[in-house]
Amino acid sequence: MPVLPVSWVIGGGTGIGEASARALAGLGGHVVVSGRRGNELDRVVAGIRSAGGSATPLALDVSDDRAVSRAVATIEAEHGPVATLVFSAGTNVQERFWDAVTPSAIDHVMDVNLHGAVRAVHAVLPGMRASRGGRIVLVSSWAAWRHSPGAGAAYSMSKTALGVLAESVNAQEHPNGVRATHLCPGEVATDILDTRPNPPSAEARESMLRAEDVGEAVGWIAALPERVCVNELVLTPTANTSYA
Repeated sequence: MPVLPVSWVIGGGTGIGEASARALAGLGGHVVVSGRRGNELDRVVAGIRSAGGSATPLALDVSDDRAVSRAVATIEAEHGPVATLVFSAGTNVQERFWDAVTPSAIDHVMDVNLHGAVRAVHAVLPGMRASRGGRIVLVSSWAAWRHSPGAGAAYSMSKTALGVLAESVNAQEHPNGVRATHLCPGEVATDILDTRPNPPSAEARESMLRAEDVGEAVGWIAALPERVCVNELVLTPTANTSYA
């Protein structure tokens, strides 16, 4: 299995991002774990190190253009260019339907879920071009692959646009060896479920995907040969309530 030089996981303090960071560290490379909450980053990094992996925390607010650029400069100076970017930062709001949602709430969701990804991709591409290779995994949603009424307009719009972002990278950057994946998991038992107007019960969450399931998929994508581009990957629980 190939050794990954440097992976950068944004949104790595909890959930899918944390699971992705652990999976990537298991491949043997160094993982930089970013997010807003420093205590969560420290916990994830400590877990990776205790398992024999290599990782460092790097606090980051993806809504800050300059902070994202500075983060990449720091990673490149201390560890080398980013070989794998996993963008797993994401949010939603409880009042998500048109009779209650506000433009400012939509703007917030779009800024984190979509514009944050754009900032990160834009920041790592120069280093990937110079290295003649790189992999980008955009953690999206089933709501981007099939209309999901319960997700709300802001979340669905932001995640659907990640598919276009991935395609544009693959179309324009493949001569530089850069590949992007639009990763669309169905329901995953993570904390974002608590932002739903009616959060699912503990029993309902038992039948959902685990964060580790999606993290393993991220590790699989990252470990593939450079000649392989996974343009889009959809995975759901066997008990897929989206069909109901």
